[in-house]
Amino acid sequence: MTPNVMGAQRRPLIAGNWKLFKTVAESCALVQELKAQLPAVTRAEVVVAPVFTALASVRAALAGSSVRLSAQNVYWEAQGAFTGEVGPLQLRDVGCDYVIVGHSERRQLFGESDADVGRKARAVLAHGMAPIVCVGETLAEREAGKAEAVVVRQLVAALAGMTDAEFANAVVAYEPIWAIGTGKNAAPSDAQHMHAAIRGCVASAHGQSRAASLRVLYGGSVKPDNAAALLGQSDVDGALVGGASLAAGSFCAIVAAAG
Repeated sequence: MTPNVMGAQRRPLIAGNWKLFKTVAESCALVQELKAQLPAVTRAEVVVAPVFTALASVRAALAGSSVRLSAQNVYWEAQGAFTGEVGPLQLRDVGCDYVIVGHSERRQLFGESDADVGRKARAVLAHGMAPIVCVGETLAEREAGKAEAVVVRQLVAALAGMTDAEFANAVVAYEPIWAIGTGKNAAPSDAQHMHAAIRGCVASAHGQSRAASLRVLYGGSVKPDNAAALLGQSDVDGALVGGASLAAGSFCAIVAAAG
């Protein structure tokens, strides 16, 4: 794929969110398959996000590769009486470079609010990692003509209180909720429209230069057969991949589509 001109200065990022799949052994086996099959040369930064229990083992298995490690979630306090939570201090200690925050499944299934997502994003940044901040609308919100307003509201809450220096390390992922795990995906033109709106919102709050450097990923049933068309849009800088990241062949094909 020929890189788009407007996004040429932004390195594509392809992140695999393994969700609640794979044991430690299965996760490490997938890493070995990825290391064997990933393109020898790629423009893309590649990230994998296994379950908490596999993070340390996957970090060890990634040795000798350029693939980076992400957690799927975080609590905003580093330490304390918060039974069952995992904080940014622990994630940094185990070797995470990125943390996904505000995924639609966290918002819908576990009641995370916009304010919660903002707290998590700032905690990740404070501990030297980069948040992948997820935003996206439901089908009902889209059909009611509220998609852009919902996404902007979520984005503003997530970025609230960040300094420009902190913001420079953040990544945004637009994931239309109606396309998560459904086999449906936004048309490339629809993805481009929302990504441009996200970049415009950032430009208003942080200036044009920050907006121009922000990486905005698309997430929502990304597969090898639609990756090139999505990644070819001028404001689409990569992908947050769910189901297709669970098999080395399909994930590597998406990485290859990034150039």
